[in-house]
Amino acid sequence: MVPGGERAADNGGVRSRRPVGEITRGTTGHNRLRRSDRWIVSTYGPLLRSADRPLIVDLGYGASHITTLELFLRIRRLRPDAEVVGIEIDPARVAAARPYEVPGLSFRLGGFELPVDRPPLLVRAFNVLRQYGEAQAWHYWDLLRSRLALGGVIVEGTCSEVGHRAVWAGLDASGPRTLTLSARFDAFERPSDLAERLPKTLIHRNVPGEPIHAFLRDFDHAWAVSAPLAPHGVRQRWIAAVEMLASTWPVPRHPRLGGRSRWRLGEVTVPWQAVAPAPETA
Repeated sequence: MVPGGERAADNGGVRSRRPVGEITRGTTGHNRLRRSDRWIVSTYGPLLRSADRPLIVDLGYGASHITTLELFLRIRRLRPDAEVVGIEIDPARVAAARPYEVPGLSFRLGGFELPVDRPPLLVRAFNVLRQYGEAQAWHYWDLLRSRLALGGVIVEGTCSEVGHRAVWAGLDASGPRTLTLSARFDAFERPSDLAERLPKTLIHRNVPGEPIHAFLRDFDHAWAVSAPLAPHGVRQRWIAAVEMLASTWPVPRHPRLGGRSRWRLGEVTVPWQAVAPAPETA
């Protein structure tokens, strides 16, 4: 879903250059990113509503335009004047998407350099960093952060092919701020099953001694202890497990980030600093 070798078009007098990054498989599908979009609308709704001329970038949308179109429709419910740009490295994918352009929705060739005419307020980048090493992933996070508008944010993550398991990081200009785990209730046996979807900057840190490993271990423990609630439904068991987790981990209870309204969706968010790589290995 992201960059390779063609030269990007000139944008507003900016010198043309090769897209930054490498092409991905391009796997996508209807509602694959619904979970992250739902979180974006809830968490960043105030930002999107208050910004002047909000520009949203969907980086690496894949072989189909559909998830970019879905993001556009969801954002437009908040801001009818918002502009969404889908960016892809593969010229054929861009050409295939362009017939679906409408006012406020466009597609263009590019990569992590974000070839847009003004800094974006929000960048959604899903399933674009798994093929890179950890150091490269940190580098591309930094590059994307440098392109943001004032107050802008990034949602970068990975999901399963049908979107039933997903993990994403929320970043701003200062760095990563949050980590969110989200799953359909019939898509896992225990919370640590979502470890395979951790951001590249964490996935290899899921080992003893690292905070993310301790978090998933404690989540699994809370899940096991909450098993008696299973007859009342997996949702009730999840809520109880997150409640228990919140007694030892800084799980936000703010209506937009935490609390039962978010947990009941199969979601939990924690501050990035709670699960960041241990200092001695960062």
